Formats: sequence, structure tokens, C-alpha cells
Amino acid sequence: MEADKIKDSIKRAAQDLFRKFGYHKTSVNEIAKRAKIAKATIYKYFDSKEHVLHTLLMDYIRVSVDDLILSNHPDMNEEAHLANLIMKTCRLSYTVCNEFIGWDFIRESTNSQDFLKNLSNELEDLLMASFTRITAIRKTDNYQQRMRFLIKCSKSIVFSFAFTSVSDSDVRKNFVSFQKEILPYLVKAAITI
Repeated sequence: MEADKIKDSIKRAAQDLFRKFGYHKTSVNEIAKRAKIAKATIYKYFDSKEHVLHTLLMDYIRVSVDDLILSNHPDMNEEAHLANLIMKTCRLSYTVCNEFIGWDFIRESTNSQDFLKNLSNELEDLLMASFTRITAIRKTDNYQQRMRFLIKCSKSIVFSFAFTSVSDSDVRKNFVSFQKEILPYLVKAAITI
């Protein structure tokens, strides 16, 4: 097998297993078995199971963020467009945690906080890079700092209520509350200061 095909096979197998059983309950042996390769082959391409997960998540997020950014609605004003992007990105972040990682792992694992922090920082950088590709968005340093502020505040709020929510209905209520009561002020502050 060619290197790219092997990596893709590992990622597909891991993605299927992570979605079905969660990250914590999926072993490297199971990934190897599903990918029809030796366990040692996984370590040839990925340092750890966490690295496989990280690669999967970044691939998924990169495609999803590009789709979100490119789905610009020309009839929306800047404020509405940014609020829309932030909400979609927040939902994407929650989906990633829910479908790929599993909340049990996130709440119980000692290294999950660092993992999520690194993932969150990479998501922030990816969003900033995507925002700056949009010609409608001003590219001044001050404006970019304000966009980074908007992203940082939003992700901090969303991760905090995702960690503290007990049920999916709590999460939905928190998303609605964030969208109606907090996000408009964050967006207004980011674009008008």
C-alpha cells in the first residue's frame, strides 16, 4: 500500500470506531484490525492514538470551516455575517467534541484539557486564516485583533457551557442563550471599536 492510502485507511477506521464507541473506548488494536494493518504500522504514521484523533479532527474542521467561510451570503451585513459564522463554528466545535471524542473522555481524562486547548487554538488560527481570505473583511492589524478577540471570547463561552451542561437539552438552551444574549454584543464590540 502507498503511504497516503495507508494513512487514509487508518483515519477512516479510527473515525468509524471513534464515532461508534468514542475515543476513550477505542483501542489502537481495534483501529489496526479495522484498517487491516499491523498495529506497528499505525505508529509509523502517527505518534499515538491522540495524534490520529487530532489529525481526523483538523481534517474535518478544515473542510467544515472552509465550507462555512465560502458560504457567504451577499445580502447579509457584516455584523450578521460574523454572528452567523461564529454560531456555525461553535456548533461545529460542539459536534466535534460530541461525535469524535465523547464527553466522558473530555470530562474524565487528565490530558483532555490540554488536548482541547491545543485543538481550540488551532481552530482559532484556522478561522483567522479563513477570515483573512475573505475579501470583504478588512485586513488591518487592529481589525484582525478584534476578530481574534471575537473568536477567543466565543470559543471560551461555548467550551465552558459544553463542559458544564448535563444534557443535550442544556446545551441547546445555552446555545440559544449565547446566540441571543451574548453574541450580538461581542460582534458589535469587535466590529465597531
